[in-house]
Amino acid sequence: MPTRAVAFPGGGGRLELPSGAPAASAVLVSCFACVGHSPGPERLARALVSRGFAVLRLDFTRGPGGGSAEGPPDTVPSVDTVVAASAWLSQRAPVPQLLVGHSIGGTAVMAALSRLPDVTAVALVNAPVGADTVRMLLPPGERDAESSDLALGPGRLRLRRDFLRAIEPEAVARALEAFGGALLVMQAPEDRYVGLERVRGLLGRARRPASLVMLDGADHFLSRPADAVYAADLLGPWAARHVAPLREREEPLPEGQVEVRGAFEGGLAQDIRVGTHRLRADEPQALGGQDSGPSPYGLLAAALGACTSMTVRMYADRHGWPLTDVRVRLNHDTVHAKDCAECESRVGRVDRLERFVRLEGPLTDAQRSRLFHIADLCPVHRTLESRVDVLTRWDDSSTE
Repeated sequence: MPTRAVAFPGGGGRLELPSGAPAASAVLVSCFACVGHSPGPERLARALVSRGFAVLRLDFTRGPGGGSAEGPPDTVPSVDTVVAASAWLSQRAPVPQLLVGHSIGGTAVMAALSRLPDVTAVALVNAPVGADTVRMLLPPGERDAESSDLALGPGRLRLRRDFLRAIEPEAVARALEAFGGALLVMQAPEDRYVGLERVRGLLGRARRPASLVMLDGADHFLSRPADAVYAADLLGPWAARHVAPLREREEPLPEGQVEVRGAFEGGLAQDIRVGTHRLRADEPQALGGQDSGPSPYGLLAAALGACTSMTVRMYADRHGWPLTDVRVRLNHDTVHAKDCAECESRVGRVDRLERFVRLEGPLTDAQRSRLFHIADLCPVHRTLESRVDVLTRWDDSSTE
């Protein structure tokens, strides 16, 4: 995924582009650099880029090392910076319709709405409602100073008086009341900096019903990969639903085709596209992955389980049998051929999938026996037991 550092009047950040022409664009404003490296910005940006967004990512904070991880050291929280970033991106990609704001970056995003009429969707992550919340985090003697430093974790933010005035609660409330687009609020209930009761008050100001999602167990910075993945998994589909060009952007893959490519964050993670659907595969941390998705063998077992359940369900429905639920549990193992009584091979090692099928409902013994037999006839089961030819060819259709 192409990415590069950029500068614009009043700030700088990183521009991240999809593999093809962007169908939409977004500005992501955060304070993740306060904790040095957080998986938050990469995960959130990747969730958007993989759906065709060009993303301009900037961070308002000075990290533990003294400089912002995303832009020049003199980039400070400012509503003007959000507007300037959007204007800069508009000259190089579709006009931004999506703003994503984390922490005080989210507060700046809300205050900027009245100056960005093309925005149709806003997503906030652990964002203070206005200046009152921010001032309470400052030392008492600095709350009315011309400028002051706010400590968030090991990092700091240089706050200026004009910025605090721009994000007064009344200004933020007016901007939200006038905003007619979609609003997603993701909030960690245990956030030590942003209280949940203030966030609920923010939702009451929204012009149209907003979505509130609790990031249970997460901290302010989404410093745990699992929390960042969860937030990103929420953001991606929501953004694609509420930004118009994304709804019709990508043709689904033809039946029988699957596309797999390495995830942006690197490592072993893989992004998968099947028809109109997107999946993620990875390996457990013990095997060198980040556990951001099921393993390839986990997906294989899941395919067999899903096919089994579907096949049994269709057969029971077709015959009008009282099957209320089907549950399939699978274990994957590799065993020595000599230990496998059912195996034709007597050398080497073979894979074994052990399947447990649970049928619920007032079925007769004859019906249960028939459905267990039908389970062995599911198409994926038959594919796994037959010879499958895998042909590998070079794909020269792209030079990327």
